[in-house]
Formats: sequence, C-alpha cells, structure tokens
Amino acid sequence: MVKIRCAWVMLWLCVVGLSAAVLAGGVEVAFYGAGTATVGMFANTVGAAVTGLHIEFDQEVTIVNKVEFGGYLPALTPLTGNAFDFAGGELVAGGAVELDWEPAVATPILVQWISGTVPVGSPYFTTLPVLGRLLGEGIVMLREQNPDLLSATLEQFFAANVEFFEMLEESLGMSIQESLMPIILTAPAEGIENFFNTLVGMLGVTTLDELLQADVDLSALLALVGL
Repeated sequence: MVKIRCAWVMLWLCVVGLSAAVLAGGVEVAFYGAGTATVGMFANTVGAAVTGLHIEFDQEVTIVNKVEFGGYLPALTPLTGNAFDFAGGELVAGGAVELDWEPAVATPILVQWISGTVPVGSPYFTTLPVLGRLLGEGIVMLREQNPDLLSATLEQFFAANVEFFEMLEESLGMSIQESLMPIILTAPAEGIENFFNTLVGMLGVTTLDELLQADVDLSALLALVGL
C-alpha cells in the first residue's frame, strides 16, 4: 500500500511539473480516498518558492497526516477546525503538500499559497461566498496599490455587461455604474463582498458553476483574483 501510494504521488508530481507551464500559476489540486480519510495533494505552480499555505473546508475536519515534498511548512493552527495555516518554512517551486483529513466527505473551499504575509498565485476555491470575499480583498488591495488599474478594470467590467446593467437601470430607475463606482472605490472589503452578493442575487444563481455560465461577463473581475 505504501509503495503504491508513493508511486501515485511521484507520478502526480511529474504530471504537475510537466503541465505547470500551461497552468495558471497557483494551486494545482488532486484528491483521492484512503479509508476513512481523504488525501489531498496541493502543488505549488506559482513559479517561485512560497512560505505558507492557507486552506479552508466546508465543515470541521481533523488533519491526520501532513507530508511536504520540496520543503517544510509547519502548522500554525490546531489540526482540528475549519481553517488551517501552515507557514514558517519554505516550499520550492513545483513542490507539494499532502494533507490527509477526516471525515472523508469534507472538501476544501479555499486553498491559497502565501509568500510573506500575502497570498500569491491563483487560489483554488469552490463556492460563491469565497469568490465574493476574494473579490472584496482583491479590489481593496488593488485600490491601494494601483487605483488607475482598478478603475480601468471596473470600467471594462461595466462595458462588457452594458445590456445587463441597462436592464437593471430600467427596472430600478437609477444608473448602476454611477451609483456603485464610488462605493467600490471607497468601501471596505466587506462592502464590496455585499455588492457582489447583491449582483449574484440579481442573477438568480446559487453555485459557482451557475455563475460562471451566466450571461454576465465576469472575466475582468475574475482577473483581480488571478483567474
């Protein structure tokens, strides 16, 4: 069993290494069952060494095993909970972390590599609330670092969805862009997240897949979180 598992890990790492050049740099994931636990493999495809890993689950789990390939990231948080941080060491570019957790039915909803104190690369996420939070944090960060780029990105978002917003403006009797742009350019991350949730509610979608298949073009906003 151990030999089979090691062989699987090495094969997966080779595949990740060969495909990293065509992947959006960030987190590459793979999962498989192992008795009462799920084994998750998280590869660093950022293109540089990272110093931390942040992961959140859809329910409380217990991490029953952790193995690094290409470095060491010690746990900073208890090994039972909904969210975990591993940092204080380094993981090389192309390295990976294996985490085994129970119960097996639990799934990660957010995985991010960390460099220093900030996330790097494209995150792995699976829910609408997490996307809203990432957008709020990403917009605030870009607002502080490059406000001109943020303004251009938002203009691109509104221009790409002019028909959708015209429909909303007709029903609401107000200019969505003129009303929301000042809020987005000044509100805290939580306020921007609320705006995103409002937009999602208008679309009538309940899952990430439904949102990505909806009529609204989110590409400009998704670029803010590295997608």
